[in-house]
Amino acid sequence: MKVAVLIEDHYQVLEVWYPYLRLREEGIETIFVGTGTKDSYQSKEGYPAKEELSIKEADVNTFDGVVVPGGYAPDVLRRYEEINMFVKNMYQKKKLVAAICHAGWVLVSAGILKGKKATCFSAIKDDVINAGAEFIDKEVVVDGNLITSRNPYDLPAFCTQIIKFLKERT
Repeated sequence: MKVAVLIEDHYQVLEVWYPYLRLREEGIETIFVGTGTKDSYQSKEGYPAKEELSIKEADVNTFDGVVVPGGYAPDVLRRYEEINMFVKNMYQKKKLVAAICHAGWVLVSAGILKGKKATCFSAIKDDVINAGAEFIDKEVVVDGNLITSRNPYDLPAFCTQIIKFLKERT
């Protein structure tokens, strides 16, 4: 199994590294996929994450899922059509799409929330609702192949559901 973890500057450090490493502990290959604008991206605190693959080279058919972390990074990620199309294609192919915190912005821009149940950081709740989702204030919401969580405190439940989804598919 292989999962893309999207990265861009100003990412939330726990929401990138916790899933990246936790999935690896389960034997799931994780790949940092960036926008292709640089070799390394900095967290909000300056911690680097090295791009392992550019979104321009990322093939949906070679991945089983995508994790979209939060922080300010999703507001930058959503500006790249390749990112939005990658997430949308993963969703349409019924592969894992997991988003935490402000990552809901990428789901909005990818156009995949209409008629779905989802959660997110409270500050972007209106964006998620206006995109057509039913907002549910829970630590993790699973609706088909879409898994969403609110903030770093929800990471254990978020990763548990990601792993469960992926293992049920094998």
